[in-house]
Amino acid sequence: MKKKGLALAAVVCSAAMLLSACGGSGSSSSSSSNGGKDIIIAYSSEPQNPLVPGNTNESEGAKPIQLAFSGLVTFDSKGNPKNEVAQSITPNANSTQYTIKLKPGWKFTDGTPVTAESFTKAWSYTANAKNAQKGSSFFSTIKGFSDLQKPDGLKGDEQLSGLKVVDDKTFTVDMAQPDSTFPIKVGHYAFAPLPASFYKDPKAFGEKPVGDGPYKVVAWDHSNDIKLVKNKDYKGVQPVKNDGVTFKIYTKDDAAYADVQAGKLDVMETVPAADSKSFRTDSSVQPYNKPGSVNQMFTIPSDLPHFQTGTEEGTLRRQAISMSIDRATIIKKVLNGLGETAHEFTAPVIPGYSATLKGNENLKYNPTKAKELWQKADAISKDNEPLTFAYNADGGSKPIFDAVVNSINNALGPKVASTNPMPTFQQFRDAVGNHSIKGAFRSGWQPDYPSAENYLFQNFASGAADGNGSNDGGYKNPKFDALINQAYAAKDQDTANGFYTQAQEILLNDLPAIPMYYKNNDGVASTKVNGFEMNWQGEPVYGEMTRK
Repeated sequence: MKKKGLALAAVVCSAAMLLSACGGSGSSSSSSSNGGKDIIIAYSSEPQNPLVPGNTNESEGAKPIQLAFSGLVTFDSKGNPKNEVAQSITPNANSTQYTIKLKPGWKFTDGTPVTAESFTKAWSYTANAKNAQKGSSFFSTIKGFSDLQKPDGLKGDEQLSGLKVVDDKTFTVDMAQPDSTFPIKVGHYAFAPLPASFYKDPKAFGEKPVGDGPYKVVAWDHSNDIKLVKNKDYKGVQPVKNDGVTFKIYTKDDAAYADVQAGKLDVMETVPAADSKSFRTDSSVQPYNKPGSVNQMFTIPSDLPHFQTGTEEGTLRRQAISMSIDRATIIKKVLNGLGETAHEFTAPVIPGYSATLKGNENLKYNPTKAKELWQKADAISKDNEPLTFAYNADGGSKPIFDAVVNSINNALGPKVASTNPMPTFQQFRDAVGNHSIKGAFRSGWQPDYPSAENYLFQNFASGAADGNGSNDGGYKNPKFDALINQAYAAKDQDTANGFYTQAQEILLNDLPAIPMYYKNNDGVASTKVNGFEMNWQGEPVYGEMTRK
């Protein structure tokens, strides 16, 4: 998600990209602020953009979107795909065409029917470069995508040529190349259908979207809360046991934790650094802590002077920076053990993961080797400017990046690195999006679906750069892209994972981003709620929760 789904999660933190944030101090309980109805009050921070599925690639916007929209496929709490709006998704022999049939009777919350065109028109809108949607790259393997990537010659309503409506409940998808991951990729919210009202006023729609999911958005009071209520007409496979979810927007995660302790906030999917050691034995909350799917990283822009990817100096500096970070000590002392040292670019819970890939020594703490590489880079071209690390100050990242910078400076010299905190998640993500950060920046990935492809393509493929996806560092490597395309064409998952392994070995040398740790799925809920669990993406399963 984005992801943080990614969510930093951070959501990043991604869906997402994991670009999660910790957000103002809430004070209202769910019973007092919602007329006694069974409304779950959940932690969030202000989304970066209006709530449009195809234009959201961070976890805070993804939270309400994933509750308000249903796509062809959804995932259960363990990451297993289930047909939602789709009756069937049938491939041809080489995964170059899919026939999709929809379940009958599905409606948007404005009462209009969900049809085949609700999908084909929405997908084309998101793919069309004229509309500048952040989720565009998810559609890159569909035939006609390349024709929609020159915004100056487009009106914005051109359709993907690979999408054909057969009837109201059937459409076909012709691929520009084989894509064996397509049947699970469509579980990402970028593939959600859109009603006709969206195209009349996309800006207004983003303030109060009309979806087809288990909940519907009723109000967004910016910087305060986003209110959703149960969609009584929903007949999908996601259970809904409460009457609604209100996302309370916070600017301090410790204030949110205090509200959980006091019963004023029902659930939050993160734990403040100050409470990471004690929350598991805190009797005033329900704790959760299990291995997760979020890969926390930082990205160094590929064109950053002295760090350019594909150059000898840039490669030496990136590897030196990575080797100078004592990940194990940071996890132990800063995260209090709530994570695992990163060995590659996916996560241990993802099929095909390996802790022994060629090149993973570049992710191991080796200050002696790091200094040697840094000195070799200085011999090529002396860099007298510190490498700055940007992050959102409202997200609890300060102790982590203070520790990262200290570790780098201890290994390479006292002024090699420094921090660059930004006040809010929204300001930080805007700066990432407009490429105004002249240094490293916090990143990460909360996967949208359980496949290595989601981590690798969205973050590092050329097709996901230039505003078309989550490749915010602008990394481009034709050899990497070719291996991803070979994985798409693979006839089985094991073969595809072999190509993903080779692609990762390129990344482990180039280090367009530097993985630090796999974040545990850790969070807390009030003792006043039942049914608290977290899903494979590290998000609470909101629909299962009820108040006692």
